[in-house]
Amino acid sequence: MIPKIAVTMGDPAGIGPEIIVKSFSKKALYNTCKPLVVGDADTIQDAVEKLGSSLKVNVIAKVDDAVFEYGSIDVFDLDNVELGQLELGKVSAMAGKAAFESVVKAIHLALANEVDATVTAPINKESINLAGHHYSGHTEIYADYTDTKKFAMLLVEKNLRVIHVTTHVALRQACDMIKKDRVVDVIRLLHNACVQFGIEKPKIGVAGLNPHAGDGGLFGTEDDQEILPAVKEAVEQGYLAEGPIPPDTMFAKAVQGYYDGCVAMYHDQGHIPFKMIGFKWDNENQKMESVKGVNITLGLPIIRTSVDHGTAFEIAGKGIASEDALDLAIEYAIPMAINRMDKSKDI
Repeated sequence: MIPKIAVTMGDPAGIGPEIIVKSFSKKALYNTCKPLVVGDADTIQDAVEKLGSSLKVNVIAKVDDAVFEYGSIDVFDLDNVELGQLELGKVSAMAGKAAFESVVKAIHLALANEVDATVTAPINKESINLAGHHYSGHTEIYADYTDTKKFAMLLVEKNLRVIHVTTHVALRQACDMIKKDRVVDVIRLLHNACVQFGIEKPKIGVAGLNPHAGDGGLFGTEDDQEILPAVKEAVEQGYLAEGPIPPDTMFAKAVQGYYDGCVAMYHDQGHIPFKMIGFKWDNENQKMESVKGVNITLGLPIIRTSVDHGTAFEIAGKGIASEDALDLAIEYAIPMAINRMDKSKDI
């Protein structure tokens, strides 16, 4: 059972096309999945030429036309980028429109069971919005186009698995969104994901919102009034959850394997420890030496994994972008897809 994996092009003005070509240049990829790109074929061809790659671009109009052979890149061509007008490293409505359309097409292919999982290269939120598509990120696009109400962002790198109660909202708004029912839902999503990863009885740490998890109400009431009751309810439902725990303690224990998964209350609370592990800055050469980590959207009727870095406009087209995170995103999508294929066989 070798799953078909659709990889979206990302913003054509960013590093997406470049890291795709680098990932698809690895023979091992084709031993574990049937990968194809959803996006603009000319843009992928341009990335092939810029990198001096020997890969051939196979332009397809439907998934059945893909050859899935090492040495070629199957591109489901949307023909939506005018290369003569594209400026690498620049925000533009054209690039935003192309990136958005590739994501929507991949979602439709997955919903139609033409592909078994989707993997997304980075988009630029400003470009997407400039094109008239008012979303704050991939997660919200996927939720909207799959009509999903209960969903969450999960970040994975080594021992650290972090899910978020809130994501792309102002910090002031995030505090108001910390509610018992939402926290319980997120604990459940994280538990189910860990089981899917092969962890039979995952131990879950739930972060507090305020300093020292509120310290008995001295620094805020959300921890005692919303998070603690959520953890108690989750335990009653059979989940191995602990909290609220001061995040500075919880994440230090999690990276050593004490927790199988962590619940963060807001975007930066979860992203900062995650990127401290996966992102390596080379100060001598003033560049990122390595960018690792996978972003998975939980709660969807389809599979979506992603790199957890941006479009890196400042290095687009220079050939130095790391494909590490994309390799990992594809690696995580494969067992998730096989797991789902196995379940559909039994129905």
